[in-house]
Amino acid sequence: MPVSTMGQQGADEFDGKKAYQAQEEEGVPFFDDGREMELLHFVYGHPSVEEIRGSPQKVLEAIDEYGRTNKYLMNVGNDKGKIVADLIAERKPQVMVELGGYVGYNRHPGGRIHGQVPDGESDCQADALRKAGGRRYFSLERNPEFAAVIMSLVDLAGLSDTVKVVVGSSADSIKRLHASGALTQVDLMFLDHYKPAYTTDLKLCEHLRLVAPGAVLAADNVIKPGNPPYLKYVRSSVSTKQTQYESGETNGAETAGFGDRWKDQYKKREGNEILSTETKGNPNLIYESELVKSYEPTGVPDGIEITRCIGEMEVETTAKCNEL
Repeated sequence: MPVSTMGQQGADEFDGKKAYQAQEEEGVPFFDDGREMELLHFVYGHPSVEEIRGSPQKVLEAIDEYGRTNKYLMNVGNDKGKIVADLIAERKPQVMVELGGYVGYNRHPGGRIHGQVPDGESDCQADALRKAGGRRYFSLERNPEFAAVIMSLVDLAGLSDTVKVVVGSSADSIKRLHASGALTQVDLMFLDHYKPAYTTDLKLCEHLRLVAPGAVLAADNVIKPGNPPYLKYVRSSVSTKQTQYESGETNGAETAGFGDRWKDQYKKREGNEILSTETKGNPNLIYESELVKSYEPTGVPDGIEITRCIGEMEVETTAKCNEL
């Protein structure tokens, strides 16, 4: 059965007045150079910090203010954040997992959610999850300094009861959460971490039966910088995935096709990345996938790939998946 690729949705006009500082050019650090701690001091030293305290909306505004007036931050931004917030309102997930927390902005994206938020206000992912009756928002972040920034801003926003920050590599954290029983299902997953790991981490979640029919995936940066292996996988038919599975294909673990800036993004701290090929996923899951065009917070065009798991084909390969 072929996957139904639903096409593309266009983006509204970008409001240049809210644009962040431009991302630094190739060869110049654009994160992990001290700006994340600068952001934390900026927010807590803000003249309106007492008004910010307990308000996810005002935390969002303070982060955006830093990004506009000081330095670029690799956040999802308001425009793409609204896409994810709309998904939360639609799906009403009990459990949401975010791969790549950075400074916690992805818990604070703006946007009106199907009329539930008055004009001029915003809702954040964790708050939207809580209002929709959700139980837990797992934010997985490999850098312990970034994780500390997330936890501090989450506490400032009053969302510590909903958000659980998990420090470590995405694959190790997923395995650890699953083994402990803390994570048994993923209703909505937001992928915004190391780009070559999108495919391998999705296949890990498939193998652990965390992603199953009813799950929704939202993958950021599929235009800038792009993610051909991930798009190929979620847009493939079951028969194509089965053929790849039977041939022993390597789980999308190669970094070919990604520019040096992205495949070496964490090399300074972590060394060369080695992506796992130990699991090959569940090729029998049926996906519907579409690209929703939007913008980076700088105004550069980008998009989010929205993928819905709509079923599972019962065939012989299922048993082989479970043997891994």
